[in-house]
Amino acid sequence: MIYLDYIIIITRMQQNDKELLREFGNHIQALRKAKGLSLNKFIFNEGFIATSTQSRIENGVGDFKFTTLVKLANSLGITLPELFANFDFKYEPDD
Repeated sequence: MIYLDYIIIITRMQQNDKELLREFGNHIQALRKAKGLSLNKFIFNEGFIATSTQSRIENGVGDFKFTTLVKLANSLGITLPELFANFDFKYEPDD
């Protein structure tokens, strides 16, 4: 039963990660759209990261590196703290 308990805990942690990434992706997409840019136009104009990477971020698919966040902030013309402003980082730890 201990093994099953660990599987349940890991599954909950993975679900929390997915939800956080999805919320962050929505936040990034809103920042881009606030600048009036489509995904392709944004990538074409700025070119700091690949279209597929930007799409994965906005769709909350997979994790990404810190350097990607730095490039993303630069692409949006904002600082790293501004990238995270107004984003709720509440992470629900499991019991």
